[in-house]
Amino acid sequence: MTTPVFDGHNDALTREDHSAIVDGRPAGHLDLPRMRAGGMRGGIFAVFTPSAGARNKPLARADGVLEFELAPRVDRDVASAHANAVAGRLLGLERSGHVRVARTADDLDAALGDGPPAAVLHLEGAEAIDPDLEALDLWHAAGLRSIGPVWSRSNSFGHGVPFVSPSSPDIGPGLTDAGRELVRRCEELGLMLDVSHLNEAGFWDVARIASAPIVASHSAAHGLCDCSRNLTDDQLDAIGASGGLVGIVFACAFLRPDFANDSDTPVALIAEHARYVAERIGVAHVALGSDFDGATVPAELGDVAGLPTLLAALSDAGFTDDEIAAIAWNNWRRVLEACWSA
Repeated sequence: MTTPVFDGHNDALTREDHSAIVDGRPAGHLDLPRMRAGGMRGGIFAVFTPSAGARNKPLARADGVLEFELAPRVDRDVASAHANAVAGRLLGLERSGHVRVARTADDLDAALGDGPPAAVLHLEGAEAIDPDLEALDLWHAAGLRSIGPVWSRSNSFGHGVPFVSPSSPDIGPGLTDAGRELVRRCEELGLMLDVSHLNEAGFWDVARIASAPIVASHSAAHGLCDCSRNLTDDQLDAIGASGGLVGIVFACAFLRPDFANDSDTPVALIAEHARYVAERIGVAHVALGSDFDGATVPAELGDVAGLPTLLAALSDAGFTDDEIAAIAWNNWRRVLEACWSA
């Protein structure tokens, strides 16, 4: 029997060939046929608006540090129009019966049966929400259940962490006043807050305000790869103390000590980060957060159909069958229910 998997982050809805998600895409990492093949029965589907003119090129530095230019801000009118269209794609998949947009924990449970997989609607960066939060209730009513205040750029709510290695995530200021109010309002509505792209100051702002579990949907351990995007031991401790979790990202650059964006990266490194987090804060706080269609993943894994290869790597790393079931599904199910119980 295939172990059911809930994956904490993918960008399939924003790819140019998103219209082929149902029947199968010729490229990329995730579509419904490959989800079935890999045992993925649920996941967080991101709505992300790219920055115009963003360049994925390193800055010139003489100290051996690899740093990429921070992406430009995105205006709210641009983000709102784009996010509406992308979210509509997911709701259209639900209307046609191909997915169930998960609004409650019962929707997650239903996905383990014969019905369609569960899809959690997520805003990656809150640029589509006005600083007065008037649009947030509308998004919640439409099915939004997860939000990251920032991507790796600044907006009205806070400051994202740039991509730098080696580097601490302690780069720049944290949440703005509007960002702190966003955290409070999300808890009132029962929206999960995702800290994956916040810098360290923003992370601690969330930790001080939030009473719900702290969740990093697609991150890894700074102790194994000391890039700015990864979580320090102190951050891991706070996540564990809150009852939250870390969705271990599959992005090669965040797994490797050399920060190389190289697909020739062993799947065992994902399991190594899972083991690190488990030994630090417990298996109950470890989950999966691939970043499919948003990052380079190990060629050995390939795509979502390769998830059984990852589960085998977790077994090879010493995780028991019960622990693998928790990492693959149960931990996400528990934490999402806790966050959604406003």
